[in-house]
Amino acid sequence: MAPIPLVDVKAQYAPLIPELLERIQAVLDSAEFILGPNVDAFEREAAAYLGVPQTVGVANGTDALVLVLDAMGIGPGDEVICPAFTFYATAESIARRGAIPVFADIDAATMNLDPADVAERITPRTKAIMPVHLFGRPAPLRELAELGVPLIEDAAQAFGSPDIATTGVASTFSFYPTKNLFAFGDGGLVAVTDEELGERVRLLRFHGSRDKVDFQLVGYNSRLDELQAAVLRVFLRQLGEWTRSRREAAARYAELGLGELCELPPDEQGHVYHLFVCRSPERDRIRAALRNSEIGTAVYYATPSHLQPALRFLGYEPGSLPETERVARDNFSVPLWAGIDAATQERVVAVVREAAAVAAR
Repeated sequence: MAPIPLVDVKAQYAPLIPELLERIQAVLDSAEFILGPNVDAFEREAAAYLGVPQTVGVANGTDALVLVLDAMGIGPGDEVICPAFTFYATAESIARRGAIPVFADIDAATMNLDPADVAERITPRTKAIMPVHLFGRPAPLRELAELGVPLIEDAAQAFGSPDIATTGVASTFSFYPTKNLFAFGDGGLVAVTDEELGERVRLLRFHGSRDKVDFQLVGYNSRLDELQAAVLRVFLRQLGEWTRSRREAAARYAELGLGELCELPPDEQGHVYHLFVCRSPERDRIRAALRNSEIGTAVYYATPSHLQPALRFLGYEPGSLPETERVARDNFSVPLWAGIDAATQERVVAVVREAAAVAAR
């Protein structure tokens, strides 16, 4: 049998190659490569899709976080509350600004921030809360907003969810090639609900200048590439269908009985399933069976951010975030992408079922 990848990005874009080549050729013909018409158009189209006043295209998702923090004036001595069960860039962006990442625990079922634990960690130095819409599931934004601290939504894994981007002062996105909305390289986006904040991000992304003559801020060189914007405009039109397909695939795993073998992510209307991440005390046995059958699988954030070597100076010890550490020990993912077929999913579940049966003996 042919191997099954964890994510098959090419299967998603292959039918679109003729249009993609046409769009790329148009950029080559124009010789406009930096902040050209495709970036302008994509920013408008993305803002309309997300329901926000404006968006700003930047070089990648990590830069998007740093730029927002800078635009908000967050720096040394300030605290930003965030999860430790997420990609390192979330906390890294805070530390990069000289601010202090304050880690709150998660709800083990949703794997997103626990608002009650966040509330316990707010101090007079808290300038923002940075929830992550992990694996495509929206964080509990209403409950977090009620805490009275500005929200910066790390939405790198959740473009396409209808339940994000309009609650926080800003939301940030990554277009890394495995994301729900992806580019053919790096790319990122900042979406804002405050247009003044958006204009400051726009200045910061290009050395603090509008015209390369007058420099109003000490900024960055972080611009969305024109070629990537051309690709993203094609993919943005497909995103609704891709999201529907991802949700159907997630439901199919449940129908095939995967939930009898391991703990599945709870379904919610706004969940866009960037990844399909399950939990099991038999994780290692299941993953070994999947790998032996040439089926893609992964573990996420096995060493959460609060225990990473670079952040030891913050003083967190093992056991300080019990739910985070529990999920880090038993999570694993199974293949999912827009367009995965039922036969492929049946093969995945069959391997998991056999591994679970062996464990039960």
